[in-house]
Amino acid sequence: MIQQYSGIQAYILRIRRRLHQIPEIGLNLPKTASFIQRELEALQIPYVLSERDSGIMAVIKGDYPGKTVAFRADMDALQLEEENTVDYCSLHKGCMHACGHDAHMAMLLGTARLLMTWRHSMHGTVRLIFQPGEETARGAALAIQDGFVDRVDAIFGLHIGTLFGKEIPCGQFVAARGCCMASYDHFILKVKGKSCHGSNPEKGTDPIQIAAHMILALQTIQTRELSGTTASVITVGKVTGGFEYNVIPDEVLIEGTTRALNEEVRVYLAERIRQIAEATAQTFGGTCETKILWGAPPVVNDPRMARLAADAIAELLGEDKVSMEMEAPCMAGEDFANYLGRVPGAFLYLSSSNPRKGTDRPHHSSGFNIDEEVLWEGAAAFDRIARKMLQR
Repeated sequence: MIQQYSGIQAYILRIRRRLHQIPEIGLNLPKTASFIQRELEALQIPYVLSERDSGIMAVIKGDYPGKTVAFRADMDALQLEEENTVDYCSLHKGCMHACGHDAHMAMLLGTARLLMTWRHSMHGTVRLIFQPGEETARGAALAIQDGFVDRVDAIFGLHIGTLFGKEIPCGQFVAARGCCMASYDHFILKVKGKSCHGSNPEKGTDPIQIAAHMILALQTIQTRELSGTTASVITVGKVTGGFEYNVIPDEVLIEGTTRALNEEVRVYLAERIRQIAEATAQTFGGTCETKILWGAPPVVNDPRMARLAADAIAELLGEDKVSMEMEAPCMAGEDFANYLGRVPGAFLYLSSSNPRKGTDRPHHSSGFNIDEEVLWEGAAAFDRIARKMLQR
């Protein structure tokens, strides 16, 4: 560890473990928000609160005029029962930080502490955005409505873990040019039939049979309508219907997600799902109500901002510790994309995959954890990016 950052590691570690114990879900995170507010007050950093959710924007203003740079951390957790046996396990039953957001908040508070040491030589302003509702793809849009990125010249975010591949060495950064993550949207298909006894199916309309045909038909969008080189995903993850083994129900609910690497394909998937679902239902004598819950567009980094971030990290850790190349974009989604649609910036990745410590588990799993030894790197990287843009 670089000596000047040794002190920040202990601070971030303490913050991360405490936040890991108090996970909260969604847009309203009272315990998490209160904890962050107390830390900002201890650092004597002013902040504003969202009136829509638990979002917080802290502001560090330099002594000289200049650009405004924003850094964002997501705050919300997942509805999972933690299986880890560490002494800082979640204290909230059925809720867990299984995606690294606790580390993101801790690293951003560490960044705040670093920035305060040189704010008197800062030419410009830094905004620190603590955003809830990333998992539901609602938080970033609300932060934008709150004006958190108004008049911002550049924005940066970071994801820790195994997201871009568990084979990436622990402590390695990726600052990809262009698209690095997919869009993500949620579709709900309500298939309606007519209930009857299972012994007389001719007297009703079977929505389970319709749903089965529908699920198979949706896969042909990828295999027969899109080029084999066009990346996309259509996944049905939930099917709900029926209440007795010998009764045909009135309706079946199908829920799934789509992923795409460009907006045109994203919109095409949604429209074809609607058309195929409704036509399939009609073919078998039923009906279908389609709802598309739009999530977030693809995450597309500004090449100039990705280069700036990569250069800052290379100066800090060495050129071998950061890559600007990916074999392929990650098909997971991130609502940081909404910021990038308004402000040039880059979404970075920091690997914490370490098989020896068991931190190579996938995100959103009940055994997910991170190698905490790299926490200081995230804060130091943000600090160096800010210095590169605001220090003369």
